Amino acid sequence: MNIFNLCAVSAVAFALTVVAAVVVGLAVGFVVYYFVAKKKLGNSKSNAVKIIEEAYAEAKTAKKEAILEAKEEIHKLRSEFDQEQKERRNELQKQEERLSQREDFIEKKELGLDKKQEQIDEMKESLNARNLEIDKLKEEEQNVLASMRNELEKVSRMTKEEAKQTLINSMVEDAKKDAAKTVKEIEENAKNEGNKKAQDILATVIQKCATDYTSEITVTTVPLPNDEMKGRIIGREGRNIRALEAVTGVDLIVDDTPEAITVSCFDPVRREVARTALEKLILDGRIHPTRIEELVEKAQKDIDAKIKEAGENAVSEVGIYNLHPELVKILGRLKYRTSYGQNCLKHSLETAYIAGFLASELGADEKVAKRGGLLHDIGKALDHEIEGTHVSIGVDLAKKYKESPAVIHCIEAHHFNVEFQSVEAVIVQVADAISSSRPGARRETIESYIKRLEKLEEIDNVLNELSTGWKTSRMNRVDLTVLRLATYEIKWDEDVPTSVAINEAVELAKKYSSDSGPAFINGVLAKVAK
Repeated sequence: MNIFNLCAVSAVAFALTVVAAVVVGLAVGFVVYYFVAKKKLGNSKSNAVKIIEEAYAEAKTAKKEAILEAKEEIHKLRSEFDQEQKERRNELQKQEERLSQREDFIEKKELGLDKKQEQIDEMKESLNARNLEIDKLKEEEQNVLASMRNELEKVSRMTKEEAKQTLINSMVEDAKKDAAKTVKEIEENAKNEGNKKAQDILATVIQKCATDYTSEITVTTVPLPNDEMKGRIIGREGRNIRALEAVTGVDLIVDDTPEAITVSCFDPVRREVARTALEKLILDGRIHPTRIEELVEKAQKDIDAKIKEAGENAVSEVGIYNLHPELVKILGRLKYRTSYGQNCLKHSLETAYIAGFLASELGADEKVAKRGGLLHDIGKALDHEIEGTHVSIGVDLAKKYKESPAVIHCIEAHHFNVEFQSVEAVIVQVADAISSSRPGARRETIESYIKRLEKLEEIDNVLNELSTGWKTSRMNRVDLTVLRLATYEIKWDEDVPTSVAINEAVELAKKYSSDSGPAFINGVLAKVAK
């Protein structure tokens, strides 16, 4: 029993020992797990801080890149805006120049009208004097008739009716002789005056419309940086030069001429496209068939834009604003067309100017004359592409785009293809002849034009300093023009005495200015002369 109890006690003790060991093991395991978990947690926190720092650094870098991109975009937009403003300023400057030219033209026209009015007044005075002379002659005639009637009745013993008939017959014969003499004098005077007037008109329009001409031929030479470039343009087995000739429709001549290649074609537009594309290829350096096609297409677009701009500038310069857009484009092609050494677009502009001036002087329709002069050679823009003369092509184009019959007739009659049916057609033919017969005539150079503007500005500065309370901007045109002329003569023309310049200015003011004009001009010029 004691042994049994002892065994039971031992079993219990063993069990307790096992339980205690398990508890201790669990406790030790928990402690180990706690420290392991704590360590893992510490590592996780460290990794998290590292990740946050890396993310912050990346965000900071992205922010800097975004700021730089934004600055670049702002700079780009600012450059584009500045360029756009520059273009707008240039366009405004061009418009101001055009307005200034028109203003000068209007001033000249006003002076011409004033001169015409003077001529009309003189003619009226002459007619009035002639009428008085005729009345006097009629009175003398009546007296002579009365005297002759009395003498006839006394001497011839004729009846009153017989004497009257005899007298009438005598007076009729005398009148016929006087009339024939007068008619002859009138015809001679009219002929002389007509010739003089025609000479004056032609001289005026020639002076106003002198333009420069550029002599061009059917070939264009393109310079090369070196002779090695010739081989690159030709390409392997000639593939490059064949491709360029095929897409442009021109002939490329590669000869012994050093550092140059010749572009040949009767079509000036194609020749210009080929020249532009070839220059771009030389600058680009990548010469192969695909690149050739790309640059030729780009050159074609550039030339088309230039053609359109040239047409628009031409119609704007002449003052025609309702021309069909397609006609404007075709007109612009004349920029690259020449005839007998004359640039066809410049020739057409000059013809329009001359026709307009002639029509104005002769009392014809100025708009029809200008329009006919501008379009008279329009057919030359397409005579390389369409069969027929440039006259027939021009007539067809004008009909297609709904030009008036009067303008169409100006086109078809300017080379005497049909009989003239209007004075405007005759004017266009004459204007064309005047322009064509003067190759080499030059318009005022830009340098002399600038010098003239500078001299005018200098004169205006002198007047603004001396005319108290009246700046040049407030003066009427007549007073300002007279003051400018007299100031120039006083300050810079040594051949004109100061007193003469002042007297002539005052006399001009008496004729053309207001009542206060002569005194005002005399006072200002007296200060200028000091």
